[in-house]
Amino acid sequence: MTSKRVLLLTAAASPEKGIGKPIVAYHFLNAGSVLGNFHTTSVTVGLVKRVEFGYTRTFHQDGSTASLSSLWSGGFNIVHAKLNLVAENAGKNHWVPAISTGFVARTQVRHVSGTLANQDYNNADFYAVASKTITQTKAVPIVLNLGYKATNASVFGLAGNAPAYQGRLFGAAQAAGKIMPGVDLKARHQFALGISYGI
Repeated sequence: MTSKRVLLLTAAASPEKGIGKPIVAYHFLNAGSVLGNFHTTSVTVGLVKRVEFGYTRTFHQDGSTASLSSLWSGGFNIVHAKLNLVAENAGKNHWVPAISTGFVARTQVRHVSGTLANQDYNNADFYAVASKTITQTKAVPIVLNLGYKATNASVFGLAGNAPAYQGRLFGAAQAAGKIMPGVDLKARHQFALGISYGI
């Protein structure tokens, strides 16, 4: 799991000349009978209204599919930081999106490739993203985002490491389903829960 804060429109709240109060969060993802359950706890802090950084620990509960679930074991660490280059403008130029850049680094990843090699791996994402909130809709606001990410992680680190860094465009995250003939991770349409509290 990566911190979902990487796609938020602005950095975590903070004063213009100082450090903000920390945001503590817990997220749960039921990723299905193959991948199992993922619990994450995190703390994120804002700095000078434009920067955020934080730490997340992911804890894992094994799935129930004997032939595949053992490839996902243990948890891993996530360190992330983001710089908000352009704030979303709600004033005169209300069409201007927020533009941010940042990274997500994971350590002690033992999923798939790490389990097979019996060792921990590290991987990282480096990204730039533009986000826009549309508030003209009556029911709920709509958040749109489009970005570019270079990563050597496979499926956000859930499937371990990729052979090398690769760049990809992204617009929305989708959990993995059939990743190859005969291998369905059954991770779509699963339950997820997130709770955040700003101190």
